Amino acid sequence: MSSSTASAPGRGGTSPAPSRPPGSGTRPRATAVKGSRLAFWVFVTPFLVGLVLFTVVPIVWSTGLSFFEARGTLTPTRFVGLGNFAHFLTDDAFTNSLVTFFVYALFIVPVTMAVSLGLAVLVNGLPRFQAFYRSALFLPVACSYVVGSLVWKLALFSGLPSGVANSALGVFGIAPVSWLGSSPYWWIVLVTVRLWLQVGFYMVLFLAGLQRIPPVLYEAAMLDGVSAGFRRFRYITWPQLRPTVAAVLLLLLVAAFQAFDEFINLVPTNPSTRPPLVYLYNVALGAQRDFGLGSAGALILTAIMVVVALLQTKFFGFSAAEDRTKAPRRRRGGVSA
Repeated sequence: MSSSTASAPGRGGTSPAPSRPPGSGTRPRATAVKGSRLAFWVFVTPFLVGLVLFTVVPIVWSTGLSFFEARGTLTPTRFVGLGNFAHFLTDDAFTNSLVTFFVYALFIVPVTMAVSLGLAVLVNGLPRFQAFYRSALFLPVACSYVVGSLVWKLALFSGLPSGVANSALGVFGIAPVSWLGSSPYWWIVLVTVRLWLQVGFYMVLFLAGLQRIPPVLYEAAMLDGVSAGFRRFRYITWPQLRPTVAAVLLLLLVAAFQAFDEFINLVPTNPSTRPPLVYLYNVALGAQRDFGLGSAGALILTAIMVVVALLQTKFFGFSAAEDRTKAPRRRRGGVSA
């Protein structure tokens, strides 16, 4: 018998197929589930239609309307070019609204960041019942700004002697205060209502950032003598929270630009407390109903928001502290610097 027939044939007289090494064969082609494409478009189409009708079309139409005069109508009547935009350069009311925004942001942004970060650190350090305190502090976020403003106006800071704030002052012998009638008292009302409504949201963001910090960093700090207190927060917690701080700061600035409900419900007729969004609302829907001028102002306000966001990102950034280290340079002779 020759050597070529030395091996025994398989059952049925056929030789067994040679085994393939792992990974050498072709992978089976993934096939889509029947009807999945139709289901995708059935679910996505309503959202796309809503996005186009209620977002894209209004933005495009408002951009075109800003170059026309349109008083009391959404149809362009007379082309004015850049006249609507030039109007805001000499409008003192628009300039005062920007000053109001900066004063408001000067209070609400740092206070919200400090309170939300402090609450996040406290909740994160609790050994038990973290979920309860997190939910309780987040609960005011579900309340609308209109309802919160009315509660602040009619109950807490009503200006009456029976109001909550004036009753508390009366315990110390202080006369009742007209909270919404004079400065700087109205700023206390405006800042506290937004602080109560939004601090829980940013606390959750900081809490998520705190829980992303590796525990090994704190263990290494304890070996170096940094066990707890301000030094631990300064050298470990704060640098690791840099991306979260940058994101929260950006969101707070955008939210301050969009401040509307509390101003229109608490101090609707006071020109000294009229932020840009309230001013543009009065321009477009006030006595003149100048939609062309209001559209131009909306574009200018959007451009200011974009510039502020870019500057904030430029100076603070979103990268973590360890990601900002420079790569080592290579010297001559292959020795790294």
